[in-house]
Amino acid sequence: MSVLPRYLLPENSSVDAAGGLTIAGCDVIDLAAEYGTPLFVYDEDHLRARCREAVTAFPDGVAYATKAFLCKAMARLAHEEGMDLDVATGGELHVALAAGVPPQRLVFHGNNKSVSELTAAVEVGVGVIVIDSIVEIDKLRSVLEGRDEKVRVMVRLNPGVEAHTHDFLQTGATDSKFGIGVSDGTARGAVDSIRAIAQLDLVGVHAHVGSQVFDVSSFAKAVEVIADFVAEIDVPALSIGGGLGVPYVEGESAPTITEWGLTIHEAIERSGLDVKVHAEPGRAIVARSAVTLYTVGTIKEIPGVRTYVSVDGGMSDNPRPVLYGSGYEVFLVRSTSAERDTEIRLVGKHCESGDVIVWEGKVPSDLALGDILATPVTGAYGHTMGSNYNMVLRPPVVFAKDGDARLVVRREAYEDLLVRDLV
Repeated sequence: MSVLPRYLLPENSSVDAAGGLTIAGCDVIDLAAEYGTPLFVYDEDHLRARCREAVTAFPDGVAYATKAFLCKAMARLAHEEGMDLDVATGGELHVALAAGVPPQRLVFHGNNKSVSELTAAVEVGVGVIVIDSIVEIDKLRSVLEGRDEKVRVMVRLNPGVEAHTHDFLQTGATDSKFGIGVSDGTARGAVDSIRAIAQLDLVGVHAHVGSQVFDVSSFAKAVEVIADFVAEIDVPALSIGGGLGVPYVEGESAPTITEWGLTIHEAIERSGLDVKVHAEPGRAIVARSAVTLYTVGTIKEIPGVRTYVSVDGGMSDNPRPVLYGSGYEVFLVRSTSAERDTEIRLVGKHCESGDVIVWEGKVPSDLALGDILATPVTGAYGHTMGSNYNMVLRPPVVFAKDGDARLVVRREAYEDLLVRDLV
């Protein structure tokens, strides 16, 4: 038996004497009744606190990695709290601009930026374009032909560091689609090519080792590996990217953004580099700030095998368990502090046997049809990785603050499913 660890809940959560959960002063069951389920509920002040922590930890420059969670409200919030925004597609660029974020506060990433995306980035005046390949240098050269404006760029290095994380989340290992290799001399040639283009201003290098990384020594190792190269090419800034891990299940722990920052700054100091230090956290900003609410629709007991509990969401609002085998906790909202003495597999409503939200979950034995269940730490990569598989409607997003809840993304309607159909 186990009780849900409180450290997995949003910071401004509380549990009443009966076990009922509130987030930022909002009763969670009331939110489910008002907005329906599935529903993403975010603690707004939690989001703001993490943004401020990141700005303090990386005063030279820190960008929020929008792929973790992006809507206009989130883009605006991160900008208000002093963060730049990291965008990786024309779509993310469009949303950030629509939120009113100044283009010069944007960092444009991506391993396969199209000519049209690069053109858009140049025309609106994004702050920095991170060059991810040799091919991209040629693309930028063609985009800038006949133009006079200077474009600030970084070059993304592949440090050849294997972080301790899922294989699919490795981005800094030698065998990766991301970045330009340092050890084989390719990066040196890339820098020379960039500096030969008059309109490009090389302002730094970027190195990212992976996502959901708990061991911050991996980041320090990346600094160590590329330090000589960075000193050789003499650039003013180094971005360590993002990837700091967060706890998802009971027993996990991770460094704070502050501790991560200290590790990076200490590594830079040991290296002897005189550079500004940038970072791009995403998951660490938003993951723990939210829970996802579901309504129980089916309870299926298979004697001697397991109990399946089916809810009204699934892989369409959280594909991470299917993609990576990611672990999550589940709890009964009306009895948040109750002993979870019944083992279940929490599954969705999609026509897939692999449509699993929590592989080995625990709930109180009095779970009943119609109950509201929640999965914590779902603020990252749920909304942004969601889909309409089986034509399921994507959930709404609510920001809770000081006892008030505001709808920042509405639930899709069936009519939305037909918007792009022409015949």
